[in-house]
Amino acid sequence: MRAVWPVWVSGVLAAALFVGVSIYLWPLRPGVIALQFAWHPQTFGGIIHLWSEADLARYRGHLPVDMVTLLAYGAFGWLLATRTAVFAVLAPWTQACARLCLPLAAAFDAAENGFHWWLTAVPRFDTPATYLASTTCSALKWGLLIGFGVLVLRALSRALARAEA
Repeated sequence: MRAVWPVWVSGVLAAALFVGVSIYLWPLRPGVIALQFAWHPQTFGGIIHLWSEADLARYRGHLPVDMVTLLAYGAFGWLLATRTAVFAVLAPWTQACARLCLPLAAAFDAAENGFHWWLTAVPRFDTPATYLASTTCSALKWGLLIGFGVLVLRALSRALARAEA
């Protein structure tokens, strides 16, 4: 078994950054999740126009920190799957999925951040495909994050069942 301290460091860093970013963005109404799932330019623009200039600056200001967050959680997922035995009770193809879930989620999150940086700079209602691509990245990111959580729970429940047997 390889050293697991990088798992802990990346996990604690990712959790701390996630909590910090969540607290920082909490005042935004409608919230960031609504913006992430705004498929249409008018919906996205409607959310942005409900925010004050300071709110928009707050949102745009969080994007560089979010890039660090996604690097941390992407690393955590890879390291948890490759440096620990958490997923050892699962089938090999499921272990491969576990290895890739969070790094892929991080990649989609980075793409979403790039889209949002560009889309929040000035109104861009003439590029509906960009809004669709941004929201698709958000949906894939959230699906992979949830999928990773499900895999962790499945692995832990199997390990517990084996320990009790």
